[in-house]
Amino acid sequence: MAVLSVRKYGDPVLRRRATRVEAVTPDVRRTIADMVDTMYDEAGLGLAAPQVGISLRLMVVTDDDGREVRALINPVITEQGGEIVAEEGCLSIPGIFAPVKRAEWVRLEAQDPDGRSVTINARGLRARVFQHEMDHLDGVLFIDRLDPVMRDRIKRRIKKEGLTEDAGHRALAL
Repeated sequence: MAVLSVRKYGDPVLRRRATRVEAVTPDVRRTIADMVDTMYDEAGLGLAAPQVGISLRLMVVTDDDGREVRALINPVITEQGGEIVAEEGCLSIPGIFAPVKRAEWVRLEAQDPDGRSVTINARGLRARVFQHEMDHLDGVLFIDRLDPVMRDRIKRRIKKEGLTEDAGHRALAL
């Protein structure tokens, strides 16, 4: 398969609501395989199709150990609860990390590449990954979830310094 280019902050595709996948075609299957290769190449835990310039409601995520990958088509968070704040980063905004408030647990429903319905209950880091990737499908970036002062500070920093690919990771980029 192929490693795709990850779109960076400022690319308009990251701000659009992705469209529903109507059918799992050979192109969709190829996109899934390419997204898995790209996620592993970037050392990410999850990747949403808009991050590679494809405006479809599709994501790939690793399991808790980072060994097995699941492709989720047209995912929806149907339930969530609790609240937790943790530092978060993003492959589309390299070098930027900030504390983000998310639900502590989620229930997600989607289709797998074989067209079967799946329901996943997740807590902790995995729940955070699902929420982060769902945001990408809705055109939302993690910095949008920060308080306005911190968000503006980060935007000014990006404008002044640009994005740094090799910044030391203090948190996981999703």
